[in-house]
Amino acid sequence: MSAGARPPVGGTGGLEKSALTLGMVALTDCAPLVVALEKGFFARHGLTVHLSCEASWATIRDKVALGALDGAQMLAGMPLAATLDIGGAQPDIVTAFSMDLNGNAITVSNALYARMCAADAAAMRSPATTAHALRRVIDEDRAAGRPAMTFAMVFPVSTHNYQLRYWMAAAGIDPQRDVRLVVIPPAHMVANLEAGTIDGYCVGEPWNQRAVEWGVGRVLTTGYELWNNAPEKVFGVTRAWAEAHPTTHRAVVAALIEAARWLDAAENRAEVVDMIAAKHYVNAPPAVVGQSMNGTWRYARDTAPVAMPDFNVFYRYAATFPWRSHAVWLLTQMVRWGQLDPAVDYRRVAESVYRCEVYRAAAAALGIATPDEDYKAEGAHDGAWTLASASGPMAMGADRFFDGMRFDPARPAEYLAGFAVHAMGAAAFR
Repeated sequence: MSAGARPPVGGTGGLEKSALTLGMVALTDCAPLVVALEKGFFARHGLTVHLSCEASWATIRDKVALGALDGAQMLAGMPLAATLDIGGAQPDIVTAFSMDLNGNAITVSNALYARMCAADAAAMRSPATTAHALRRVIDEDRAAGRPAMTFAMVFPVSTHNYQLRYWMAAAGIDPQRDVRLVVIPPAHMVANLEAGTIDGYCVGEPWNQRAVEWGVGRVLTTGYELWNNAPEKVFGVTRAWAEAHPTTHRAVVAALIEAARWLDAAENRAEVVDMIAAKHYVNAPPAVVGQSMNGTWRYARDTAPVAMPDFNVFYRYAATFPWRSHAVWLLTQMVRWGQLDPAVDYRRVAESVYRCEVYRAAAAALGIATPDEDYKAEGAHDGAWTLASASGPMAMGADRFFDGMRFDPARPAEYLAGFAVHAMGAAAFR
């Protein structure tokens, strides 16, 4: 194994609990959990793990809250929302591990795609401007007295919800008024699109490429194109569980770090594709799973694949570190869309929920470099750069937003205020 002779984080007999049930959802970014199990990283740290594939994010949330799961793959916003009781009273949830960067896309039905091309062919030439064509279709429908179109996302506090809204709002579409947004579990997206119950969706893989393979939809833009190397999933446990099982928690995080490092190596991706495509995990053809996992992407069945090597990032670019700045960005979106009081103490919440100290302890035991700071700005890098403020130099990737915005986690209110001006610019585009 890649960790060589380093001892397991839990030591000998140091685990408070060794037999764990961890939850996952059938998406390609369950890969760190699957690899940690199948390649023996959990076992190396003294853990006997059963992976439970759950039907929805709501099920994940409820089973972790009730103790039926020790921990789980979660949407990056879920621990924040649970701790803030967004969506109802819930136990506090914390995270000490980021499972991946990127991984989502926005897909629409063939019928809507054709209407968008007819409405604004120029806007459809670039993924960054496709929402402007959607705005024209919405305007046509309103003028004709037609009902609002329906778009789906996977959970109210998901990056999918925020990416879909961000993409629409940048074109002057009000996602609160101009469309109907509904929640649908990831694996049910394609069937709903094919049945015509929704007009489009934002979801993780392989459910965009599945629509392309079946010929029932076309991808407009990817999450990577909206924000290069954005946070996506995390590993979450209740605060009570983390406090009762500190050594076990570090061992799980260490195993996941090792798994992410192994699976992000290009020479291992083909094996990972076959591993996670299995019926008891993602349950999708390896050819479909491999489109994103192997660094290619297909926008439609009748177009050639394009290279997108960073569509799924699991270890590179400090992907596994639980950046508190990512937590602050997610909180700004909750404020922006009315889920959270603007008076929220961003820093206090981020530092309570995103447990950088647990990650650093696990990484140090593995001899892996970690950032010195818990926060970083986003939007200033169009390409590779080096994070010098770290225990060792860390190669980082692009962090550009599609609309040119920049995010300073020390000034969240200023960041949010910028969208009012930005929306005025979007109106001038039409």
